[in-house]
Amino acid sequence: MGARLGMLLQPGDLVCLSGDLGSGKTTLVQGIAQGWGTLDQVSSPTFVLVNAYRRPDGSTLHHMDSYRMRDAAEAEDLDLTFLLETGALVMEWPERISSILPLDRFWVDMRWVADEQRRMIFSAHGDYYLKMLAEFRQKVFGG
Repeated sequence: MGARLGMLLQPGDLVCLSGDLGSGKTTLVQGIAQGWGTLDQVSSPTFVLVNAYRRPDGSTLHHMDSYRMRDAAEAEDLDLTFLLETGALVMEWPERISSILPLDRFWVDMRWVADEQRRMIFSAHGDYYLKMLAEFRQKVFGG
């Protein structure tokens, strides 16, 4: 599922992953990065805050973790505008800094159900992301 979402991402896209610890956010990012086309190994950026994964064509997928941020002001120092201008951005724990996020975004709410099962609710905010959600549904569920 993540790989199919990753295939759709373009520079400037914002994907927000919300959910408790252990809900599978980083695992989903691994699939997104695979579908996006990176050859880099994906790991949680909890302690470094932002990881960058590159494709052979030189484009970048940024992976940000807001879990350890005290507030939105701290996140502003990371220059979200620059990250979005230079690639797509997948963000874990976006609710911690929601006041500085663009209103238009793709949102995934994740919940742990069982060891091998997660519940994911995909939502889109803004016309661009509504189209992305429709295309994602087509890729995942078909006709």
